[in-house]
Amino acid sequence: MNAENIIPIAGFPVVKTTSPVLSRYLLRTVRANHKATLFFANTNFIVQCRHLLDKIKRGAVTIVNDGVGMDIAAFLFRREAFKENLNGTDFIPQLFSGARMPMRVFMLGGKPAVLKKSADHVSNVLQQTVVGSCDGYDGMALNRATLVESINRSQAEVVLVALGNPIQEEWILANREALNANVVIGVGALFDFWSGDKPRAPLLVQRARLEWLYRLCLEPRRLLRRYTVDIMAFLVLCNKYREGNRQN
Repeated sequence: MNAENIIPIAGFPVVKTTSPVLSRYLLRTVRANHKATLFFANTNFIVQCRHLLDKIKRGAVTIVNDGVGMDIAAFLFRREAFKENLNGTDFIPQLFSGARMPMRVFMLGGKPAVLKKSADHVSNVLQQTVVGSCDGYDGMALNRATLVESINRSQAEVVLVALGNPIQEEWILANREALNANVVIGVGALFDFWSGDKPRAPLLVQRARLEWLYRLCLEPRRLLRRYTVDIMAFLVLCNKYREGNRQN
């Protein structure tokens, strides 16, 4: 991705791009048998993955913006704007639809029942070839030592990792060099949506950029801290990074 299209958010190099451009980049990576790693950064990512910043920069990870909080930070602290809101739920199907042939996909994470339904969705609805899967609970615990070997043996081109922040990012960064897959993506709660375990917000709510509020209403206990305390921590980090740049 072009380094000129970077908006630094709390030190993270977030790429200012669009879904068609990002999709073409990843598909070229697969065709050329190169490697790419993609993270979707929302405010929770920035807070929870702060300790991984140096590893992310060294690992040549592509980070894209996810959520209205990133737009607000880009305007408040950089006086810039992202071209498009990017999230795994909308982007991954677009990526698959742009492939000339079905891609070989390995799916890691989620509860066993959720993972099975998600794999069926990828196979039957998105028309991709699921070459393997491992749930994020007993499956991952029992196969931890041989998991990378199993993924490589499956000859997966794309690995989707749904373990949540920051566990999925930690796992990807720790294992990316050993993984042969061309594209590895941290997808958060994507499997929950694909399986129907969690509903997405109505389209009107999505367009109003209020999907976060819809999710908060559905899961207040789990998400209240994310959208209150963590939001404040996110803003503090953004301001701290801006002040550091001024002093330099």
